[in-house]
Amino acid sequence: MKRSGQRRRYDETMAAVVLILVLAGLVLLYSTSAYNGRIKFLDEWYYLKKQGFATLIGLAGMLIVSRIDYHRWAVLALPGYLAAIVLSVAVMLFGDEYNGSKRWLSLGPLSFQPSEFSKVAVIIFLAWLISRYSGRPDRFRKILVLFLPVLPIAGLVGASNLSTAIIILGIAAVLIFAASPKYSPFIWMGTSAIAFMAVFLAMESYRLERLAIWRDPEKYEKGYQTLQGLYAIGSGGIFGRGLGSSVQKLGFLPEAQNDMIFSIICEELGLVGAGIIILLFFLLIWRFFLTAVRAPDLFGALIASGAMAHLMIQVILNIAVVTNTIPNTGITLPFISYGGTSVVFLLLEIGVVLNVSGLVK
Repeated sequence: MKRSGQRRRYDETMAAVVLILVLAGLVLLYSTSAYNGRIKFLDEWYYLKKQGFATLIGLAGMLIVSRIDYHRWAVLALPGYLAAIVLSVAVMLFGDEYNGSKRWLSLGPLSFQPSEFSKVAVIIFLAWLISRYSGRPDRFRKILVLFLPVLPIAGLVGASNLSTAIIILGIAAVLIFAASPKYSPFIWMGTSAIAFMAVFLAMESYRLERLAIWRDPEKYEKGYQTLQGLYAIGSGGIFGRGLGSSVQKLGFLPEAQNDMIFSIICEELGLVGAGIIILLFFLLIWRFFLTAVRAPDLFGALIASGAMAHLMIQVILNIAVVTNTIPNTGITLPFISYGGTSVVFLLLEIGVVLNVSGLVK
């Protein structure tokens, strides 16, 4: 009885952190996007209204999904995987282009990014595949076989969205690593991945240009966004200028409500505010970890591990890009950056994890 009550307390913490992040994200998004909305659409609430609508859909979906036994998703693992491939092909053929990238599919007045669905599909599919057919991958060959189904999705998504392909591969690596009792194969795979990435970057001049911009953004015109983001971070100091008082969002930092929103958080709320946001993400990731450890079976443990990997990789990469720790990859900050599809699928993913944790009986 004591353990049941303790598990319920952990789950309530997870749900509370998610709600705080969602509400904080809406407030920070409005603060960051109001100027752009007024200039581009004559409506300072434009971005908030669209994000708010997507958030309501996501929260409702999270509540519904959290009441569905997570074992039922195993039946949809293979169809979901195939649907991800079909949608990725559809983006290449019929996708809408924005800022030079084809990432969206339109359904009437609505548009969404299939790559966000692909992340969830890969988590469910690999969790099902490992738990049902592979067991614990203890040989290098079995580990490679598990990676093979992920490559078509990563390749199709990576054709127009390299950063999301990296996240998908990272999720797959964490899932297989979590199920494997051996560590040595992953050292060789990591070394091979680094070598492959070096060759991949060298194949196209624009990829090498990104590396050059990352090393010295002041020398290149395309380093403007990075520099403005760093100026925003530096000007925030410890306590920031105050919520809504950013200077960089007033046309200096392009698309401030998207990938670079963390820099505006640093400018307005300072190191303290940014630290609180990072702490909230850490708490949520920690709850995912506890859920994975306490899960009743391997399938549930892998679902929680995949969600943990998804959130962790995306948060780390976004903050690393904003601080110019790594080259610009165009990755959004979960729950906070503008993007309705991302919010909806993240909340649905968390609904599955809540069910694994046993919050809803």
